[in-house]
Amino acid sequence: MKSKINLLFVTAILLFSFSSKSFSEIKIVYLDMQKVMGISKAGKSILTQLEKKHKSNLNNFKKTEEELKNEELKIVSQKKIIQKEEYQKKINELRAKVKKYRDKRTNDINQLTKQRVNATKKLLDTINPILIDYSNEKSIAMIIQRKNIVIGKADLDITNDIIERVDKKISKIKLD
Repeated sequence: MKSKINLLFVTAILLFSFSSKSFSEIKIVYLDMQKVMGISKAGKSILTQLEKKHKSNLNNFKKTEEELKNEELKIVSQKKIIQKEEYQKKINELRAKVKKYRDKRTNDINQLTKQRVNATKKLLDTINPILIDYSNEKSIAMIIQRKNIVIGKADLDITNDIIERVDKKISKIKLD
């Protein structure tokens, strides 16, 4: 029985010493994906396209809201001139237009959000093979996102190297 315990103990020590040696050889680095998405040419092209679409939506929203306000003022100013049934009919039509506008606005905002998510996914799918090649080339076992690290050595940050490689391979991503 003692010999089995001793054998188990020696085996555990050997396994621990081999495993600790292999852990010391594992290379782990980190990457700031927000920076890659904000600084790389492809990331900038996505942000520019999304910003252009957002501004276009805002201008359309403002224009429609102005038209609805003007129509409301016109209806309110006619309240004493027109009959009650006609006034109520115009109010109901205005409410229907407002509801339609709100639905369209919600739909446009949701669509822009979907485009943002899809563009981010497209960029990540494009960057993934670059990361795989980089990790194989540099014998890296693991690449961790910077947002998940509390503190790390600056020489383990590969963000700038990845941005250079992404810029060489891809300069623009077209949104759907």
